[in-house]
Amino acid sequence: MDRFWQAEGPDWSEVLHVVDCIAAEAEQADLRHAATQAQPSIRNAANNPQDHMTRVVARRRLGVIRDVLHGLTTPKFGRRGPEKMLTVEERYREMLGLPLEGRLAPTEIHRAFRRTAKLVHPDAGGDAHAFLALSAARDALMHAPGKSTK
Repeated sequence: MDRFWQAEGPDWSEVLHVVDCIAAEAEQADLRHAATQAQPSIRNAANNPQDHMTRVVARRRLGVIRDVLHGLTTPKFGRRGPEKMLTVEERYREMLGLPLEGRLAPTEIHRAFRRTAKLVHPDAGGDAHAFLALSAARDALMHAPGKSTK
């Protein structure tokens, strides 16, 4: 793509062939979509290479494909891979600030609830919905079978 992009007057029929292959075989939906959207403009440039506006539009569409490819292939510094989905019990533990694994004693759950409730209780300036969710999390963990995730 960069070779086509940097060329003063690329062979638009060759560009069209590459874009057709990308539109048909790309695994990423964004890349397929960009190539599919660019096909008519690039086809017009291949059929009528003398028209300046047709070439300008085709070059812009080629730039969109190039940007999508760049976004897919450039390393993302500071980002980790996709986060795993937490189970309901793990979300409850996270709300209360408890470890995600291992057995929990009822006293640990209650102590964590009291510590966190001080921050979200409506009388302390917190949100009533957050406090109700926290209470539901405590109740679910207290009544969980075995009080253990693993």
